[in-house]
Amino acid sequence: MEGFKSLAANRYSVRKFDSKRVEQEKVDSLLEVARLAPTAHNNQPQRLLVLDSADSLNRLKDCTPCHFNAPLAIIVCYDNKASWKRSFDNEDMGVVDASIVATHIILEVADLGLGSTWVAYFDPDKVRELFSLPDNIIPVAVIPIGYPHADSVPAPGHTTRFDINDLTTYNSF
Repeated sequence: MEGFKSLAANRYSVRKFDSKRVEQEKVDSLLEVARLAPTAHNNQPQRLLVLDSADSLNRLKDCTPCHFNAPLAIIVCYDNKASWKRSFDNEDMGVVDASIVATHIILEVADLGLGSTWVAYFDPDKVRELFSLPDNIIPVAVIPIGYPHADSVPAPGHTTRFDINDLTTYNSF
């Protein structure tokens, strides 16, 4: 599995994109990994808005400053009528499911030689309004996608990670 570990270590949040359009076969591959992502109870509540036209990408600019002029964006949402609710406390797993889907997308983006960033800084009410989403569709992440610009580099703290011992506790009985 060294290939996956290398992919996970080397992908970074791209904040400067080339204007080159993303080929449809690559978009199709991103949508397929989103479809294959595991979800709670396999309810598959993920709903994806693919923004690839000048009009839709301009509307996105009214929802977030973090669009980075990417030639493609996917807004990952979930349908709260379809998402599984945990029976113990009725916790909605839609955000978890959408996050798994978004992770699959950003890792496939990197595997395809593209760049992306996970954007949580957006106005969900604006997204609902400008993209005519019904109340049951909940936006979770905006993912600008494209070819990294030649000047694109990882953020300075990209490789800073906590020691595994600071993140791990073993509870052996």
